[in-house]
Amino acid sequence: MQNIDRRYDIDWLRVIAIGLLVIYHIAIAFQPWGGMIGFITAKNFWTDIWLPMSMLNVWRIPLLFYVSGMGVFFALQRRTWQALMAERSKRILIPYIFGILVIVPLHLLIWRMHYQMNLVYSPSPGHLWFLGNIFAYVLMLSPLFYYLMKNQEKGVALWLKKLLSSPFGLLIPALVLVAEAEIVNPRPFELYAMTWHGFFLGLFAFFFGFCFVFAGLPFRKLIERWWFIWFLLAVGSFVYRSFILKSPAENWLLSLESYMWVLSMLALAGMLFTKPSKLLSYLSQAAYPVYILHMIFLYLASHLLFNLELPPPVIFLLVLIFTLAGCFLSFELIKKIKFLRPLFGLKMD
Repeated sequence: MQNIDRRYDIDWLRVIAIGLLVIYHIAIAFQPWGGMIGFITAKNFWTDIWLPMSMLNVWRIPLLFYVSGMGVFFALQRRTWQALMAERSKRILIPYIFGILVIVPLHLLIWRMHYQMNLVYSPSPGHLWFLGNIFAYVLMLSPLFYYLMKNQEKGVALWLKKLLSSPFGLLIPALVLVAEAEIVNPRPFELYAMTWHGFFLGLFAFFFGFCFVFAGLPFRKLIERWWFIWFLLAVGSFVYRSFILKSPAENWLLSLESYMWVLSMLALAGMLFTKPSKLLSYLSQAAYPVYILHMIFLYLASHLLFNLELPPPVIFLLVLIFTLAGCFLSFELIKKIKFLRPLFGLKMD
């Protein structure tokens, strides 16, 4: 099979996407409607922060799906699809089940305590719905991916590589994603968690993420050569829907904007993040536990800090520091305790 060096840009994108997820969830707690979707909400809102969050919201989750699909390509360089299933069961399914039974109920107990409700044990996927989707995609697509890896220089696999190495090939994902948005017709578009829109959008992004890396260097050169085009189209779409359009943007427009942001991020990361570093090595290992744990510390910080008489931006910063400190201190503990490591997606030493 083709041997490709480790892609540090993809590692950085995963870390950045998890960081943006934490920031985004904290921002929800400062919105008037945050309580409607189960967040502890601040006494004083900070609605101005929602403008940049509305820009992030159309691509932050799709980007994670693309990156997850890319990860499968690298995993299959060293494994059969059966071995991949065994490895992903350990790395995804075990943390997912543990999260449903332990992690999500813990932050829901903090939420109930804050609002002086009865303390009830409530197992739920919660924010870990993403893991359930990813595991389903691995189940569905790993045999196809393995076939492509075994037949890279002939038939469908070779055609796919050539297609994605041309500007015309970049239109195919765009058309598929627009069709998904128009057929499923989500309201709003950004409602990904535990919806059919989130499932199908994630499925296609996961598939195309694999295909993008599978296509190799010609695809990378193509998107990097025209990175400013994708970036300008993404920014233009955001400005249009935020400041010019008088009504909510159509799903097709949001779908295209999301795709342009993803191409921009992939291209920029490919050009900027080319070398390993100790920081990246640490953050790459910490990202998964931080994702799993962050809602516990976010809810705890909200419970403790939201009654402070301070400006909302200051409280936002304090909540962010508290949440990250709690996550990273927990990570330092988890990685030292052997039986905890697989529960948070860490490999056994």
